[in-house]
Amino acid sequence: MTLTQLWGSLIIFLLCPLIGGLPLIDWITYILTRRKLSRLGTGNISVSAAFYHGGTFVGILAVISEAAKGIGAVLIARWFFPNDPTWELLALMALVVGRYWMGKGAGVTNVSWGILVHNWQAALLTALISGISFTIFRDRKTGRLVGLFVLALVLSLLRPDRGEYIGAAIVLVGLLAWIYQKIPDDLDLPVQSVKTGSQKMFRFFQGDRNILSLDRRLDPKKVGQKAATLSYLKRLGYPVPDGWILPAGDDAQPFIEFLEPYDENPLVVRSSAIGEDSETASAAGQYLTILNVTSPQTLQNAILDCQAAYNNPAAVQYRRDRNQVDAPMAVLIQKQIRGIFSGVAFSRDPVDPRNTAVVIEALSGDAARVVSGQVTPQRYCVEVKGESSSTHNSRDEWSFTPTESVEEIPQKIIQSVATLAREIEDLYRGIPQDIEWTYDGQKLWLLQARSITTLQPIWTRKIAAEVIPGVIRPLTWSINRPLTCGVWGDIFTVVLGKRARGLDFEETATLHFQHAYFNATLLGEIFLRMGLPPESLEFLTRGAKFSKPPLKSTLRNLPGLLKLLQQEWNLDREFDRDLQKYFTPTFNLIEALPLSEASPGDLLERVDTILSALKKATYYSILAPLSLALRQAILKVEPEQLDNSKTPEVASARSLADLATYARKLLPIDQLSGYSCPSLFAHLAETPDGQEILEHFEQWLERYGYLSEAATDIAVPRWKEDPRSMRALFTRFLFHPPQQKEDREPATSLKVQIVQKRLNLKGQATEVYSQLLAHLRWTFVELGNIWLKDGTLLAKGDIFFLEIAEIHRLVEHSDPQLRSRLPYLIEQRRTQYKQNQELVSVPYVVYGHPKSLPLISPSPLPSTSRLQGIAASSGQVEGRVKIIRGLQQMDEIDPQTILVVPYTDSGWTAILARAGGIIAEVGGALSHGAIVAREYGIPAVMDVHNATQLLKDGQRVRLDGQIGVVEILDR
Repeated sequence: MTLTQLWGSLIIFLLCPLIGGLPLIDWITYILTRRKLSRLGTGNISVSAAFYHGGTFVGILAVISEAAKGIGAVLIARWFFPNDPTWELLALMALVVGRYWMGKGAGVTNVSWGILVHNWQAALLTALISGISFTIFRDRKTGRLVGLFVLALVLSLLRPDRGEYIGAAIVLVGLLAWIYQKIPDDLDLPVQSVKTGSQKMFRFFQGDRNILSLDRRLDPKKVGQKAATLSYLKRLGYPVPDGWILPAGDDAQPFIEFLEPYDENPLVVRSSAIGEDSETASAAGQYLTILNVTSPQTLQNAILDCQAAYNNPAAVQYRRDRNQVDAPMAVLIQKQIRGIFSGVAFSRDPVDPRNTAVVIEALSGDAARVVSGQVTPQRYCVEVKGESSSTHNSRDEWSFTPTESVEEIPQKIIQSVATLAREIEDLYRGIPQDIEWTYDGQKLWLLQARSITTLQPIWTRKIAAEVIPGVIRPLTWSINRPLTCGVWGDIFTVVLGKRARGLDFEETATLHFQHAYFNATLLGEIFLRMGLPPESLEFLTRGAKFSKPPLKSTLRNLPGLLKLLQQEWNLDREFDRDLQKYFTPTFNLIEALPLSEASPGDLLERVDTILSALKKATYYSILAPLSLALRQAILKVEPEQLDNSKTPEVASARSLADLATYARKLLPIDQLSGYSCPSLFAHLAETPDGQEILEHFEQWLERYGYLSEAATDIAVPRWKEDPRSMRALFTRFLFHPPQQKEDREPATSLKVQIVQKRLNLKGQATEVYSQLLAHLRWTFVELGNIWLKDGTLLAKGDIFFLEIAEIHRLVEHSDPQLRSRLPYLIEQRRTQYKQNQELVSVPYVVYGHPKSLPLISPSPLPSTSRLQGIAASSGQVEGRVKIIRGLQQMDEIDPQTILVVPYTDSGWTAILARAGGIIAEVGGALSHGAIVAREYGIPAVMDVHNATQLLKDGQRVRLDGQIGVVEILDR
């Protein structure tokens, strides 16, 4: 490169952006009209803004000024690089960057005139093809994209042998396309506000914007959610009547001239306000719907009335109550269907959440009669199961005015409506839907669809039922909820960055009927922002099927995903660091002060120390299983290829089995074979060899006594406190040695090693997490004992009916009123806890915020003899069902027993290892029960909903753990 060319490159990269950023258009407009473009309309300083706000003359001067910039940039590059046209494109790029960065414009005029000087053939050919495409499509977005594509294509074809030139052309076009997505479009402004003389031009370049139809993709931010939803459904093929949208501020006359309503072609005029029919606010009844519009004049009046309804006092107050900002209102105009039968349908009962049926209200005539409130419709409840529907006509709920007669709606129509309602619900990620419909004698029409806002958010027991099972007491939840919600919030914030704003991660989980639920609505919104499908959480934690996210969303979240990937990759190193820095010192501090010597203040300080470490441990207890699931899915490593010996549930069982093997060498097994568990341990205490075995058992209990049937629930005793189940397991191992897997050779496959490494970390994280929770429990138990002695508490276990904040106030003596009403508070909570314990079952999904307990009766036997779950441990077995709900039920379990359990945890090994087969209501291939089952070669099926209700004790079943199926052999 010569010195002249060096100066040329500096001028291009420094001077051209400055030239592009000169706000000549703003200056021209201000001088001639005294109006600042940066403060008007979209705020763009563009040629179209000059035409819009300044008129034709100002617009022409704006074109000349920007054309001069583009021509000048090309000529400067040509002066310094006469034989290299690539620099002319680079100069235009630099100009466009400055135009966007400083001048708030796209730079299209600059590039158009610059290309004309650069290569007039390319400019003319691009203009010709783009003009033809715009005339055909009448859509400016399509026209722009076609124009940019053609420009890149023509420039590339003119110099096919110049790779750097083709690259520069593509980058220039890509830059313009990117800027288009970033700045608002002046052509979206209302036509009637355009300066006189520019209106025809604006109408032309707006394309067919003034007669937007439901056949086009619509933006809810511009036309309202109602119109956008109907457009979406219509384009998917649902039977939505033809319709057109008048955006806010647009001239209605072109609509009126285009639609030409008359008696045989009536129209319906409806509001489509911004925020109306959204997931959080329906605005039902706040605006107008006007039927039977049959003339141009009535159409004009209907449009005006519909727009005026936006400012009705009731509508204004509705928006204020929901903190909605005032926004323009679009008007939706549709062909009116003359219905024979019409009505509304709710995909879920908005009044009674216990009702799982689709609720339909219907009458003869059009839908207006049903929603008017002046006529009592007929009510139907329809159970939709798969592809079939069973209809129940709720005659006992009918209510009629004296002038009405009962007229049955054909069952086929009701079934079709029910199916349609559930289809729309599925389409919107399971959010319950309220639809309006009508039947014209030949076709069922969908008139409206919106979310039932009172049934949100949606809460699910999936995953939550395994993470923290059973009925949960206040102390447990006051600790677990902020820990769990906080860690999930941190993980999602890493990925989403600024797009996490507005998400309340404290609402990730809640209690209904004192059972844990995850916020499926919030998680669905998070996954949408991440570009992932709503089933992502189940995929990451339970191995469910997961559809591949689109490339666009992956690229959008790439910075956050890379941060998360870095955290995942360094997880082992970070855990080792925190083990040395936080976890081990915490355990040392715990051991340094015996519980029996601690005062309430010391115990509270101990609690705070444990909670500090527990926050970090919760992070690993969540991220390590997620990392394991991801690695296993990506690398396609089967569970059978992994060694689970370092997980607490397997390590504890193997260690106890080893102790039983050692005991068989010391004891006269033949003489002891008839001994029960209590008799065996009594005998062991009487002999030296037996005492040695008991000593080893106590050492084993000291090592693994932190485990329990629900490690995350600190209200549940640990093995160390109640070792009966472990003694029973030892007795079984002693007389019936388990068929354990042989120790695996170290994995030689690299991909298996990568997954195994994360499985080992999961085991370490689970051990630390469970140990901290156990010490936390024992600390609260000791504090409860102190308060029992001084009369603060009245019964053992009362402390678990307090919240952590209340315990702080009691220890610190900062709330005298709390101490005085403590007996009443605890008794009230105990009563509620007992009521929830007595519930036969709780719903897997809860809509909204139910106020009352679910009156759920035991589930009936399934109509089919085949139950489907998740395959967790291969093998087939036939046996008799034994329903177990806790570790206390230890009797009569043998290899012919098929255990049916509500959930599994690390502490369930004592029961699971004794069974011939395992069926669990929750869990997946990575759950504790699945790991134990594979360790002992026991067939297992997880995630069989309501299995403890659908199956009966003694029932004979066949279990296939390879395909996840349970067959009922006798009913």
